[in-house]
Amino acid sequence: MIPLPSDGSVSIAGRSPGLAAETIEAVVTLPTFKRPEQVLATLASLKAQQTARRFAVIVMENEAEARDGAKAALPLFERGEIAGMVIIAHERGNCSAYNAGWQTAIVHFPDFEHLLVIDDDEIADPFWLENMCKAAETLGADIVGGPQVPVFAEPAHARWAEHPVFAPPYRETGLVAALYSSGNLLVGRSVLTAMGPPFLDLRFNFMGGGDSDFLSRAAQRGFMLGWCAEAKVQETVPARRVAADWIRARSLRNGVISTLVEKKKRAGTPLSGAKVFAKSLALLAASPLRGAVRLVRTGSPATALYPIHVALGRVLAEFGYANEQYRQPEKN
Repeated sequence: MIPLPSDGSVSIAGRSPGLAAETIEAVVTLPTFKRPEQVLATLASLKAQQTARRFAVIVMENEAEARDGAKAALPLFERGEIAGMVIIAHERGNCSAYNAGWQTAIVHFPDFEHLLVIDDDEIADPFWLENMCKAAETLGADIVGGPQVPVFAEPAHARWAEHPVFAPPYRETGLVAALYSSGNLLVGRSVLTAMGPPFLDLRFNFMGGGDSDFLSRAAQRGFMLGWCAEAKVQETVPARRVAADWIRARSLRNGVISTLVEKKKRAGTPLSGAKVFAKSLALLAASPLRGAVRLVRTGSPATALYPIHVALGRVLAEFGYANEQYRQPEKN
């Protein structure tokens, strides 16, 4: 069994009464930070899940002082409206929050088979949990991703839905070679026990990409990855996320993460650093042509700039550039 940290970095704020932990088949982990109204909307969508599977929810509050999310969510658990618990992840950062929730799931729910992840700015489809679990079982996948469907603050912003920052990486259900995000994810218990804590590398805490790194390492260890196109969550996209500077920053960040993840993947192999750098330079050289092809295909200058910004981010990572968009979450 993987114990909870003994350093006080995780504490339990409360749990549902009469929680029969040994009967739980799936655990949904839900990190939250300064979004009390949105986390309640996410929890309402989890409460409405259409499934015969017994599941519990772990809310991971990552704002250890005011704890607005925990205060909003806790009454639902204490009244028994939702099975599970609310915990405090005292160490700031999204990787710290995920690690706290995943370790809590393993310690407190001894027999669950599937762990799912949803963020506090997302609303789950009523059949989300059932579709994710069925996909894992049908495909024989150890990890399954699903689409995060953007819901924009203004109707005019819907044109951004096909931009690579927002569009899903796959369109059809099936086994896939790679997954990149934990925003809509299922991880088998066997994966967690094999990978061990800390599951997500804390060096990605404020940059993002800890999930991409975890998924890359899991695939490298031989775990099968799948995609479930039917298991949708709707993700709220505030107006600031379609601003040119935010799109550019996210694209550069994706490039940085790509370099860091690839370096970890190649670690220990001959000339690994040089090979990653050479690949980044080649991508940068090819990016104007790739951008031109995207421009012809989509007619979107912003979409055309994406491969250029990603390639530039890959090269900048070699010189220590790190875009920590999560350092100031109110601007993210």
